[in-house]
Amino acid sequence: MAWPRSTVPYRSWFERLCRGLIVLWRCITSMFPPILALSWRKYRENEPEVTDEHKNSPEDSSSLRDDHQHEAAVGKRAADFDPEPFKKRLKVGEEEEDFDSEEYRVETTDELYCDYDSTWEAEQSDEITIRKSRRLAPSRYHKFSRFETAAKDMQNYRRNYPTQPWQKPWKKQAPDDKPNLNFYLDKTPTLPDGLYLRDFHGHWYGQYDSLESVHSYIQWLFPLQEPGVNYEASTLTKEEIEEFCQNSTAQENLLRSYKLMLDFYGIELCNEDTGEVRRGQNWRDRFKNLNGHTHNSLRITRILKCLGTLGYPHYQAPLVRFFLEETLKYQELPNIKDSVLNYFMFSVRHKKQRRDLIKFAYFSYDHKDEFVWCPKKIQMLWSRQFKRQNRLKKDSFNLACDPYSFSVDIEGQYKETSKVEFVSDEQN
Repeated sequence: MAWPRSTVPYRSWFERLCRGLIVLWRCITSMFPPILALSWRKYRENEPEVTDEHKNSPEDSSSLRDDHQHEAAVGKRAADFDPEPFKKRLKVGEEEEDFDSEEYRVETTDELYCDYDSTWEAEQSDEITIRKSRRLAPSRYHKFSRFETAAKDMQNYRRNYPTQPWQKPWKKQAPDDKPNLNFYLDKTPTLPDGLYLRDFHGHWYGQYDSLESVHSYIQWLFPLQEPGVNYEASTLTKEEIEEFCQNSTAQENLLRSYKLMLDFYGIELCNEDTGEVRRGQNWRDRFKNLNGHTHNSLRITRILKCLGTLGYPHYQAPLVRFFLEETLKYQELPNIKDSVLNYFMFSVRHKKQRRDLIKFAYFSYDHKDEFVWCPKKIQMLWSRQFKRQNRLKKDSFNLACDPYSFSVDIEGQYKETSKVEFVSDEQN
């Protein structure tokens, strides 16, 4: 007897086949997920990364490469100043190092690798990686997510803003319109307050209540290529930055604005050539205000970015070093410590100085197991170096105090020698 085409047994056979195939596929994917995930990851790594911001733009790759080269160029400019005063302040564990050596290369699998931190990339590297998803740190490093969010912003700044999503199409700036430069040449006032630069330099010095309560002036005194809370302030353009850096009057006026804000925070500039700073006479009261009004951390971040943009990149590291010492070494300003580590430290354009600052922060940090601002591999490397230095210091002390002590040869091997024999060899 032949079955009709529309009878149940036919449909039942077809459904069984489909269900069997589905079950088989689920078994395969459940048994071998690591293999499939690895294959997909390799495929994605070989595929050029394209984000929504870079679609339909044929100049993206060259633009990003130029931005990376811009960061290197600014770093070179910052290195032109005399580094000796900065080197003299190096403490234990801060001797000169070759950060571009192979031992400082970090893999993306590192426990504390940050996708948006280029600090540990080789100076010669032109490779720029922009990832769609961030790498999550272990749960015990709860600070890492905040650092990674800040790192994305600071890298965007250091690479000269390859993308500027905040540009408003209804507020376009004419190419010949230079409101920030004209303000610094004392030709035009601020908006909306209508104050000229001479008003700030002549009447606002020491007016701490006004400097604290008014929030519309900081965008004019320290302009950036990104906006602030003052909607009527204008962002810097590339042409404006170039002309500003070549104008001696604008540069001198920016330095006066910097001193104005340093005094507001209880700091004074003690060397205009190197940018070295120290506590001012009013530091106690000003530190109390700074610690109690943490919105000033945003202002200081803006100041640091502006210094690196408008001709004073060598002023960044000394100011950041000052805040690291105050927060980590002297335990002052506890409420801005996170901003110092997440933002201030990574505003420094010069990569070598930024690495030195991170190393100082690591050795000054109380709970090193909670330090998340550099890869784990580098932390372990520094830790071994520190232990080795302590061992050598202990051996040197024993050598000076004991008749029979230990000397260390180049290979790190210990051999017992007499004190008299060591002194005679040294004299020879």
